Amino acid sequence: MSLLQDLLDQGHTGLFIGGEWRPASDGAEIEVLDPATAEPIASVASGSVADAVSAVDAASAAAAGWAATAPRVRAEVLRGTFEAMIAGADELAELIVREMGKALPEARAEVLYAAEFFRWYSEEAVRNHGSLLTAPAGGKRIMAVHQPAGVAVLITPWNFPAAMATRKIAPALAAGCPIVLKPASDTPLTSLAMAALLAEAGVPAGVVNVLPSRRSSEVVPPMLHDPRVRVLSFTGSTEVGKHLLHLAADGVVNCSMELGGNAPFLVFADADLDAAVEGAMVAKMRNGGQSCIAANRFYVEDGVADEFTARLSAAMGSVVTGPGLEPGVGLGPLINLPAQLGMGNLVETAVGGGAKVATGGHRPDRPGFFFEPTVLAEVPPDNGILTTEVFGPIAPVVRFGTEAEAIELANATPHGLAAYLYTTDLARGLRVADAIESGMVGVNRGLISDPAAPFGGVKESGMGREGGAEGMAEFLEEKYIAVDW
Repeated sequence: MSLLQDLLDQGHTGLFIGGEWRPASDGAEIEVLDPATAEPIASVASGSVADAVSAVDAASAAAAGWAATAPRVRAEVLRGTFEAMIAGADELAELIVREMGKALPEARAEVLYAAEFFRWYSEEAVRNHGSLLTAPAGGKRIMAVHQPAGVAVLITPWNFPAAMATRKIAPALAAGCPIVLKPASDTPLTSLAMAALLAEAGVPAGVVNVLPSRRSSEVVPPMLHDPRVRVLSFTGSTEVGKHLLHLAADGVVNCSMELGGNAPFLVFADADLDAAVEGAMVAKMRNGGQSCIAANRFYVEDGVADEFTARLSAAMGSVVTGPGLEPGVGLGPLINLPAQLGMGNLVETAVGGGAKVATGGHRPDRPGFFFEPTVLAEVPPDNGILTTEVFGPIAPVVRFGTEAEAIELANATPHGLAAYLYTTDLARGLRVADAIESGMVGVNRGLISDPAAPFGGVKESGMGREGGAEGMAEFLEEKYIAVDW
């Protein structure tokens, strides 16, 4: 039996509030589509404002008990969830493919990556360090401790339905915070499956609440205006993030924001081109380009631009496109019809602005939301596609002449989430990495995500960090206690 059928049979397609599965208060539902066929695969409850309030009620009621739970106990719950995800990795991966569309090998990789956040934060839960020092004037002591911030609202996107949830859930629970998770309405099933795993691992009722809803603009504001909610962790577009920051300001809610990106990928003439193309395929084509850290703009030094473009075009053109569950498929469908149509519009506009299609550029004639892997050559540096977060399998290549020009082009964006560069000159690599305005830089690496590393951006790409020790700090408040003994 598939995990999807298991969810349907057990009634785990409702809201998960206070440890119980329930329908939406007004009976509303979300129809979940398979992007490979555009056909519905399940219906999930769509929470209302009343349901959002109930979820905060449940989290608030559980807050004191979870905060007082021994760190080792919290750690064991997280460790148990990690083990359950690993044991059920194949079933979870298939579920991700069904609702999100990515190729099965990528879905398996996502499950392993997502599970690792539970293992990492099971280890961090027992390392909530404070400090003690003598006041400079002498005699008195300065003691600082970190306490759970309180109820946390977590809002996740559709592109990594497991990983985007676990890298918020795990540090929140490790810190001692109960959560209300609102997953993307396109991909709610994976979050509901993980709610079931967390409950089985021993998470007390009310500590984890999952609120799928098609009515985000209705259900989120009341939660952020509830004084019991003290943390907002959001991953999504910069536009929506700015709106949420305005809402959170009313209650001075602590915010962690992982927003849009426009990652440059720099290739210098001395780069190992085989490694650069391999890294480009990872940085561009992971999740079909539907990633906030996907390489979005390829800047290649004049001397190797033609060869790199030819090699990248050959690599992109060899990717097998099709339904994610089929053997050999390397690229599944995009998430929905607007995304598919958007890719066609981007290519058309880019070509109108002087770009040339080196490979791909079209929608295949088949059901589902597919788009061919595409390389655009000879892209002028002022082409509009370079200011767009593509979020799909399109790679525009731009020439540059000098290191200074490459840095200037890389920084010519209001975003600053991720960047990549390839060179065999270590001094240049570190020098350029230091000059690029980005929260993360991959030097001769196309894959930079790691649960042990601080993930996040600068400028309009967000604030705060996820992963590493920094990720748990987002859910903690520091308290200074003045002591005289």
